[in-house]
Amino acid sequence: MNSVDRRKFLRVTGSAAASVVAARAGKTPIRVGVFGTQHGHTNSKMRAMRANSDYEIVAVHEPNESARKNRQSQELFAGLQFISEDALLADDSLDLIMVECSVWEAIGWGNKVIDAGRHLHLEKPPSPDLDPFRKLVEKAKRKGLLLQQGYNYRFHPCIRAAIEAAQKGWLGDVYLMRATMNSNRGKRSRASEAKYPGGAFFELCGHMVDRAVELWGRPDKTTSFMRHDTSEPDDLKDNTLAVLEYEKSMAVISTAAKMANAGAHRSFELVGTEGSFFIQPISGDRTMRVNMSEARGTYKKGWQDIKFEPHIYDKYEFADMARAIRTGEPLSYSYDHELLVHETLLRASGHMT
Repeated sequence: MNSVDRRKFLRVTGSAAASVVAARAGKTPIRVGVFGTQHGHTNSKMRAMRANSDYEIVAVHEPNESARKNRQSQELFAGLQFISEDALLADDSLDLIMVECSVWEAIGWGNKVIDAGRHLHLEKPPSPDLDPFRKLVEKAKRKGLLLQQGYNYRFHPCIRAAIEAAQKGWLGDVYLMRATMNSNRGKRSRASEAKYPGGAFFELCGHMVDRAVELWGRPDKTTSFMRHDTSEPDDLKDNTLAVLEYEKSMAVISTAAKMANAGAHRSFELVGTEGSFFIQPISGDRTMRVNMSEARGTYKKGWQDIKFEPHIYDKYEFADMARAIRTGEPLSYSYDHELLVHETLLRASGHMT
């Protein structure tokens, strides 16, 4: 395809007239619209995308007037045009729309993006129910459009290294994944997350459910503890834990919503009969502790500390999206994976049995 060509279309059946299946060739930037700006990931996603030469953010739609004025004054949004919803969805030059919104808005906005024929980056968690998300995923698949959830820990270099070591057999029989996602939620976040039976777990622990699903797939059994144990005067499930059981392994995932300096406590651990990985904290400056019964790959026998420099790991999910858009190949995580992650999160957080 010539570098000046803007889009490649595929005729599809049903009510859709046409959908985008691949973006421009060469290095012409992938044009992006931003739908909403109030998700907790918005700032890191904007930094990652604006630092990536594969992308050009074209316009932003923020329906909340107060939030819009606030964002317009921030450096991350400098030079960007804020436009109406109709104008954003009608812009045929856009390849991708990034949806950064609250849980209760995600399915509605995601459907609008897919109906407009654009690839979709949809923030997590996408819905308190499974069927609306299933229908959205099926629609995107039917129309040949990419759908990527915002579970950025799937591209975290330390966690990635641990999972790859397990998949290569270097850790022997991997029987335990243990992860914590603690936070220190303010009143606004607590009120938002209290809307859902899974509370803090539903909001944060999908990141680690996603990692367990990559390792072992659908759990055989899920046992959950969704508790309100702090003195905060609300109904938020703020002390939560779920155990995902598999034939010969299990994942233990927890989050507490009221912990001072919680970021430094977040951790990921993978334990096998021949080796183990321990990562804490999983944000900022990171040291990965590795233990091997024998030298394997780049790892020596015994305990070793491996330092990773801080970075914006959201950039890796957008690198994967850019690759898929430019080549027309699938994303690293399939439609079925996205659907199974959400199903497992809903079971683990008590939204479904």
